[in-house]
Amino acid sequence: MSNTIAPGLGEARRRHATITVLIFPIVLAILLISQVYWAIRGLKLARRRIRSRGLRLAVCCAVLAFYTLAFAYYTGRIGGRFTPVALTPADAVLSAPLAWWISSSLVAFLLLLLLAVPKGIEAAARKLRPPLGRAVESPDRRQFLQRTTAIVTGAPFVAGAYGLLYGRLNLETTSPRIHLPRLPRSFDGFRICQLSDIHIGPFMPAAQIRKYAAIANALKPDLIVLTGDFVTFDPSTQYAVVEALSGLRAPFGVFGCLGNHDAWAGVEDSIAELFRRVGYRILRAEAVAIRSHGEELNLIGVDFESPRRFGPSAPVKHLLRDIEPLLAADRVNVLLSHNPDTFDRAAALGIDLSLAGHTHGGQAALEFISPEIAPSRLVTPYVAGWFRQPGGQLYVNRGIGTIGVPIRIGAPPEITVYELGRS
Repeated sequence: MSNTIAPGLGEARRRHATITVLIFPIVLAILLISQVYWAIRGLKLARRRIRSRGLRLAVCCAVLAFYTLAFAYYTGRIGGRFTPVALTPADAVLSAPLAWWISSSLVAFLLLLLLAVPKGIEAAARKLRPPLGRAVESPDRRQFLQRTTAIVTGAPFVAGAYGLLYGRLNLETTSPRIHLPRLPRSFDGFRICQLSDIHIGPFMPAAQIRKYAAIANALKPDLIVLTGDFVTFDPSTQYAVVEALSGLRAPFGVFGCLGNHDAWAGVEDSIAELFRRVGYRILRAEAVAIRSHGEELNLIGVDFESPRRFGPSAPVKHLLRDIEPLLAADRVNVLLSHNPDTFDRAAALGIDLSLAGHTHGGQAALEFISPEIAPSRLVTPYVAGWFRQPGGQLYVNRGIGTIGVPIRIGAPPEITVYELGRS
């Protein structure tokens, strides 16, 4: 568990907000250009490999028809907006290949753009007079660049296949020990299990969620917390996700909070009621006392809050304003907040420990190369793991589901079991 000091509120938030506004239109434009590029490459390849003009036309039409059909199904243009909660043949044959192709081809295109720089330098050098031109134009150099291009271009497609078929299912159970100076003696060694970002759907089916619930129970936690995004966009999936999680058991109960997708799907009230019926309590600007041997922890939960507009969610001018009356000055306060961006305010309020999700750990991250290489860093400095500031600590769980594309690279799904300890 690394000892991380979170950056300050003002400058970091302004930087991330500016990057977010600028980056998404650019990404969409690059995605469109990349698909045009690969289409042209495909046509050239077909001309070289398929001699028959009629057969070549048939193959190109078949590829285009499949791409169009898969895109229409993936975006809900055909098949309706209903989200299956088990992997269907259509999702396996259409959605999965399209998600793999779009994500992999985009990354490969960006890498090709980077490789175009030395190639451009080489092309310019060829126009120079000998001997520099002959030296740059050597066969060994050309062969090296060709092999490098082939390897670099192919790597994203291999990595995408890994993330789709294995990475998104490679569950990691983490066990950080959290030291809290004010922790009562009876809670020394108290274990809290966290599951987050379920995102029930064809690539996180109900059967898989039940398996993860069984794993959580086998870890024998004292308390289980769920930190939001149970559904994605389809409100009808709330029944299946509550049923799949209904087997969770812990001596001190199961509590949770709601995420941005729960709000976007319009299920905040209804899913909280469904959880109540199975004996779980969703905390919505509420606090509950967790009691052991006459001592207490103060567990607080809030709905999704963001300091800036996040999709349909309006920005919150004063974060965590609604929980100030819920704080217990004489007890340890633990906050369940889906969005880790509430941490700065939570630490300022003196909340001892915040538990969050939301980021999926970047979902496709290369943080083993550099801590900055994660898509989620475009919107938050708190991507995954443990952070601390004067006044409080934060742990960001990577969640078990996926969003956008069912691929995880460098950010495996996570179930966290915290062991609380006295400093």
